[in-house]
Amino acid sequence: MTTAFQSRQVERLVVGIDTADGAGVNLKRVLTQDLQRRLDPFLMLDEFRSDDPNDYIAGFPPHPHRGFETVTYMLTGRMRHRDSGGNEGLLGPGGVQWMTAGRGVIHSEMPEQEEGLMHGFQLWINLPAKRKMIPAAYQDIPSEQIPVLQLDDGTRVKVIAGHYGATAGTIQQPDTEPLYLDVTLAAGQAQQISIPAGHNAFLYVYQGQIGVGEPARQVTEGRMAVLSAGGDGVSFSSEQGASVLVLAGKPLGEPIAQYGPFVMNSRAELEQAFADYQAGTLA
Repeated sequence: MTTAFQSRQVERLVVGIDTADGAGVNLKRVLTQDLQRRLDPFLMLDEFRSDDPNDYIAGFPPHPHRGFETVTYMLTGRMRHRDSGGNEGLLGPGGVQWMTAGRGVIHSEMPEQEEGLMHGFQLWINLPAKRKMIPAAYQDIPSEQIPVLQLDDGTRVKVIAGHYGATAGTIQQPDTEPLYLDVTLAAGQAQQISIPAGHNAFLYVYQGQIGVGEPARQVTEGRMAVLSAGGDGVSFSSEQGASVLVLAGKPLGEPIAQYGPFVMNSRAELEQAFADYQAGTLA
């Protein structure tokens, strides 16, 4: 006897906020601090998309981080990374950089182009208290090293982290067990994505429109759908075709204390992070 797939539903729709960060990079902030508890372990999601160099050319000059992970995913364009430890890398189209800030790092992310489309995302994922002070680490992953499945119905699934069926993503993080998929639906097609019942999850539509769950709730381009708990995962479809980020993770259930680029568990730890940064001992 086959049990019907039980999809999560759309609990809340979120419209991204236009803002600027770094030295004046215009972007859309989709996951903000007011959703950090609800979407634990995720802290932030930004989308940057522009073909106007004035929106991105100033980049993100040297700045500090402590206590969490950043995941930068480029769809189009190139970003040069440098840090205070002498590490350097070039993130190109389709590539991912997974940075574990740990006890601290000072780095810069600067566009490696003077014109053309720059489109990508930066996701922040919290670290558990026991790992917030580990040494910083990087995984620079070019596009060709990330599994991409081309399904018979025309659907394309890029598996950045976690698993899609038997396919393992490039990143496996045991503390938060993140799932990070980039799914492009062909017109008139649907997908069912398995998600562990205890994980918090959301979708972000960056192209087109989808219907989520049953009865279907419409989610249009530039909207994030916070998904309800439970069920087997999420089902969604698109009449015209769409591209969607699917994200889920195991909540840490720990206090979150954030001020700017530092995410710790208490005010005292934040104050120590600032003191270390000012003393030049953050990293």
